[in-house]
Amino acid sequence: MTIQRYSVNQHPIQTLISWIESDEIAIPEIQRKFVWNRSKVRDSVDSLYFGYPVGYLIAWRNPSVRLKDGSESTGKRILIDGQQRVTALLAAILGKPIVDKNFKKIRISIAFHPAKRCFEVTNPAIRRDKAWVSDIKDIFAPEAELLSILDT
Repeated sequence: MTIQRYSVNQHPIQTLISWIESDEIAIPEIQRKFVWNRSKVRDSVDSLYFGYPVGYLIAWRNPSVRLKDGSESTGKRILIDGQQRVTALLAAILGKPIVDKNFKKIRISIAFHPAKRCFEVTNPAIRRDKAWVSDIKDIFAPEAELLSILDT
């Protein structure tokens, strides 16, 4: 008799975001640094928006894995695969600063054009153009009022 040692579950993106916000997902120290550029983050958000496949995340519950920040995992979901995608969400959707491949703390802003249904890396021209939501983190903020964001 074989005992199943893992399960495959589909979770909506909102669940993943709530895990990130509640610090339930942790990145072990063995993971490489974040290497995606801003365009790759934009492409990832675009794929999520249009419902394209973005790959699997593999997480493991283990109470004693050392994390990137030096702490222990203590029952968190340890990210085995998907660190670049999760970090991209953390940066773009939640507006969290991340540490890039040069070990610099940066903020990645992704803009959305509701009429054209397209995403771009935020730049000064987009910030001035009222047709764009210059930072999608504003849409996902708990205090967000969508009509006032689109009206500005």
